[in-house]
Amino acid sequence: MNAEKPSTDQETTLHGSYDVAKKNIILCTEVSKVEGEASINNRKGKLIFFYEWNLKADWRGTSKSGIIYKGNIEVPNLSDENDMDDLDISVSLCKDEPETALLSLMRSEGAKKIRTVLASYVDFLKTEFTQGMILPTANGVTKQQTAQATTKSNKTQIGSCTAAPPPPNTGVKIPTCKFSIKDTFLTSPEDLYRVFLNQEMVQAFTRSSAVVEAEKGGKFRLLDGNVNGEFQELVPEQKIVMKWRFNSWPCEHYATVTLTFTDKGNETDLKIECRAVPENEEERTRDGWQRYYCHAIKQTFGYGARLC
Repeated sequence: MNAEKPSTDQETTLHGSYDVAKKNIILCTEVSKVEGEASINNRKGKLIFFYEWNLKADWRGTSKSGIIYKGNIEVPNLSDENDMDDLDISVSLCKDEPETALLSLMRSEGAKKIRTVLASYVDFLKTEFTQGMILPTANGVTKQQTAQATTKSNKTQIGSCTAAPPPPNTGVKIPTCKFSIKDTFLTSPEDLYRVFLNQEMVQAFTRSSAVVEAEKGGKFRLLDGNVNGEFQELVPEQKIVMKWRFNSWPCEHYATVTLTFTDKGNETDLKIECRAVPENEEERTRDGWQRYYCHAIKQTFGYGARLC
């Protein structure tokens, strides 16, 4: 997401607001509640969007004197019926917390940044989630489809695509390649590591059903079966090694994907190394990891939005 250049005395991110001159720090620590639904209907070739979400999050601030304050954020009406400017964003302190200037910063700058990121989600809903929604049939008549996402008790499930059956095993040696991707996330290695292994979080950022067995030898199945594999090595907060494949790849052919997490203080560097990728699938695989993992994780959990 593009952002304005920070001023010389203050920088704010979705994951945290930093008053550099005064040494005040504010962090959005957890999204504690996501309830609601989103759906898209194709009616006579026109896409109609419906969404309604109730969101709650926690924030923590540290003043320049080192005093820690905790509070809550609530967005009760993220809906297609409301303009983004009319969105209610309630920011408060936890019970028994003393008054602090950090609350005013969150209610002003913090609320603006939350509004910006939620607007980005709506744009994402209207682009990524609509792919394949308008499909011409053999007689030229547009096929009507409906995609829906429902979330309750912090679970996100979306059924918008069907996995294609894998091609038969031809027994031919496949030319392969390797590549790596590096990215930075505004969160800790512990939190980012958990995103890849927690089934509910995987369902949230992929916006589809998933099965994740978070153990060595455990299987995973994402994006309605279009991606599957097996965890080969799990080193908490440091490394994940997995056998990974698109379902359309030749039968039983897997790439080896290694995720390495490096703590950078308030950020985590992630290195993604992919080996034994079919040569003709390099671009698609690279784009898939960047779009459906890195970009999606940042948009879903706010780990990449740097705002002023």
